[in-house]
This record gives sequence, C-alpha cells and structure tokens, in this order.
Amino acid sequence: MTRAGTLYLIPTLLGDGAVDAAIPTAVQEQIRAIGYFIAEEPKSARAFLKAIGHPLPLARVRIDRLEATPDETRIAQLLEPVLGGSDAGVLAEAGAPAVADPGALLVRAAHRSGLRVAPLVGPSAILLAVMSSGLEGQRFAFHGYLPVAEPELRVRLQGLEADSRRERRTEVFIETPYRSDRLLRAILGACAPDTLLSLAVDLASPAERISTATVADWRTSRSVIGKRPAVFLLLAPARR
Repeated sequence: MTRAGTLYLIPTLLGDGAVDAAIPTAVQEQIRAIGYFIAEEPKSARAFLKAIGHPLPLARVRIDRLEATPDETRIAQLLEPVLGGSDAGVLAEAGAPAVADPGALLVRAAHRSGLRVAPLVGPSAILLAVMSSGLEGQRFAFHGYLPVAEPELRVRLQGLEADSRRERRTEVFIETPYRSDRLLRAILGACAPDTLLSLAVDLASPAERISTATVADWRTSRSVIGKRPAVFLLLAPARR
C-alpha cells in the first residue's frame, strides 16, 4: 500500500527582504526537497522557489493554482498526488498560507483524508504586527478586510472599537495597499481620540515602519501610508 505524502504549509516573504533573514535554514531545506506545490499565483511561487535555490529546473517543478474558493472537485484534484505518496507545499502569496490567504479549505480536506499537515516556520504579518504593536497580545481578533463602502465601513469600525473596549481586545484588520490611506482616514474619522491605533507597514522589508499612538495623535501627525501593505490594529481603553 502506498504511503500518503505530507501537506506542508510554507510561509513566503512579506516584502523584498532577504530569504535567509526570513526563512530558517531547515525550512529552506525542506522546501528544496518538495517537487509539487500548490499556490495562489504560480508566477510568484516560481520566483520564491528561485530565491530559495530549488534544485530542480523550475520548468520541471509542478505548481498547481489554488483558487480563492475551490470547489470539492478541485480540492480533490489538488490533493490527489499527496494521497498517492507525493509531498506537497502550499505557498502563500505573502506570509503564512491559510491565514488571510486561500488554503483553509484545502487544509481542512487534508485533515478529513487523514493526511499529515505540517506548518513550517516563517513570517506572518498578523503575528508580527501584534508583537510589535504594544497593544493587547493576550486577546486579539483578526477580521481580514473591512467593508469598502463608506457608510458600512464607518459602522464596522465603530463596532470593532466598541468590541475592543468591552472585551479589552486588540482588533486586527488589513486592506488592499492602494486603499491603505483611505482606510486610515476612515479610522481617524470614526474612532474616539483616546483609542490606540497601530500601523505596521511593509513588514519584514527594508522599508518597514511600525508606529503606535492614539487616534488624536495620528490626526495631528497627518501621516500618509501610500500604496504599501499595512496591518491595522485598534485597542480602545475601557470607560471609567
């Protein structure tokens, strides 16, 4: 009977940082031993494998595309080689796979099939942002992307602020880089002056910038993020 392979979850670089600074040596060695990969975007996956120094010619490395919401048939196709004995690596577009990134449905199906799922060590923008914010690290919630439309966005932000105040919890969310400044303006317009806001911009890259201050201080600083990837974190103080 053929022994099933392992589904490895592989974090990739967050920005333009050096591979050796972000990906441990042992993880790099494991990636080089895999010949089948599942990725959101095969082109960027090949660039990452080239940076890692994968020993096979990239044309010979099998990379299958992972859609944002794959159906059961597609998931079965992606896992078929693993059930047949091949190891597979799930590559995120940036950071950790299956966290603010497609992959969770694939991982769940792997568990249902009795496959070994092995997460590898590497950068996670969410955890790096929480670690560096100085906000509540014992209790935090990640909400992904917030509504784009202005009225719904304001209501959502005020709801998160109320949740943070009630639960003493850091609220974490992200936005598409070209809308980062729009989201920052919405936060400064919707939230109370004493609410703490942390911005973690261009994490794990030479341009990294991490700042935490009250909404009131952010308003006076007139900061601009630009079209850069950012993680937003809110912590509202308890009312006396």
